Amino acid sequence: MERRGLAGFGGDLAIPLGAALLVYALVVFAPQVLNDGDTYWHITAGARMLAQHAVLTRDPFSYTFADAPWQTQEWLSEILMALAYRLAAWNGVVLLFGIAAGAAAGLLAFHLGRWLPRQAQLLALVLGFACTAPSLLARPHLLALPILELWTASLLIASHEGRRPPFWLLPFMAIWANLHGSFPLGIALAGLLGFEAWLSADHKWECARDWGLFLAGTVIAALITPHGVSGLLFPLHLMTMTGLSFIGEWAPTDFSHFGPFQIAILAALYFGFTRDLRVPPFRALVILLFVYLALQHSRHQIVFAIVAPLLLAEGIAREKGAPMRAIFRRAEWGPVAAAAMAAVLIATLRFAHPIARKDDSVSPITALAHVPASLAAKPVFNEYAFGGYLIFNGVKTFIDSRADMYGDDFLRNYAAITRPDETAFDQAVAKYGIRWTILRPASPLAATLDASPHWQRLYADNFAVVHVLKQ
Repeated sequence: MERRGLAGFGGDLAIPLGAALLVYALVVFAPQVLNDGDTYWHITAGARMLAQHAVLTRDPFSYTFADAPWQTQEWLSEILMALAYRLAAWNGVVLLFGIAAGAAAGLLAFHLGRWLPRQAQLLALVLGFACTAPSLLARPHLLALPILELWTASLLIASHEGRRPPFWLLPFMAIWANLHGSFPLGIALAGLLGFEAWLSADHKWECARDWGLFLAGTVIAALITPHGVSGLLFPLHLMTMTGLSFIGEWAPTDFSHFGPFQIAILAALYFGFTRDLRVPPFRALVILLFVYLALQHSRHQIVFAIVAPLLLAEGIAREKGAPMRAIFRRAEWGPVAAAAMAAVLIATLRFAHPIARKDDSVSPITALAHVPASLAAKPVFNEYAFGGYLIFNGVKTFIDSRADMYGDDFLRNYAAITRPDETAFDQAVAKYGIRWTILRPASPLAATLDASPHWQRLYADNFAVVHVLKQ
């Protein structure tokens, strides 16, 4: 095997450390990281669990489903987010997610370097992480990203080298299952890659035994949550919901716009057509499965961005018999120490410029400030994207992004109201006693309320409009 030095950032750690620092810095300083209303309610949920010393099991945030059963699938992420916010406000939150994203980037770069020459490693890394750009948000999925990468790469390495599956990974599955609902992908990968290892194994019984035990251990580890079996089945239930179509991240990937994911797909097709790239048939089917997931729901593009480069790189190396580049065996702490110092410097620069939230597409700060406290305590019909901010400020919501709790019928009714369906809206007003609304200025329902003799504008700006029911 080839042995390369690490001195002066010239060896195998140069690209991984550089990738980790770059992505870490981008997340720490990119405004888009906080452009999701879910961040607000995740922090609020974590703070409540810290105060109560218990995982939430019933809804404390909406008035439409008040005290209804609610499964806090991502409770560990929410506690971490609440602690980060408690320690350093929004700077702490972006640093937490910067560390997670940087770790995922560094791990991906490091593992790609096992199979790919440096130029191909860089290209795969750039294309892969470009696909993650729309999903680089302060939400639990980002905290689980390093585990997804480590899980996939470690299984591939074990399969490639004909070793037993890495049982040391099982605790990471338990953590993953409490961080984010994407953990069934890890179970699926264990089964798929175990089957692939069995196909090429010389001693098939021993291989089936080892990978079967690992798969069983993976399922058992995934059950180590406050929710047990229901927690294991929860992501599957969410995937089968039919009322999610109006939510952007659950919509199919839109090819009418040219973005990083489209570029990655076209690049893969180009190299497939112009290079002698041969991936084993079963591996190709696994890759296509992740392509399908990314096409079906845009939220899965970030999974594709991490998993597909690893599957493709290892598959090509396996088929062509390419020598694997050596992993460093002895600690050379110079580059690592320099990278750590750079990370501290980036954090220092971030703290020197504290983040002050302003009005944006998920934060109707000024609009809510114009709502009298007596009115804010009454039932509201709110924009879906504003639900998190309202929860963060103690306002009971009509709806927010906890789609699993609201269910298909409620989601479809909400979509009908906002089209708008005036009859459906009037029925909701009567049923829930709605007294005010807070919507996007471009909302069709807002225009309907402007024309209604029963509603009047209380406040409007470029981000939100508030209407009040006339007495």
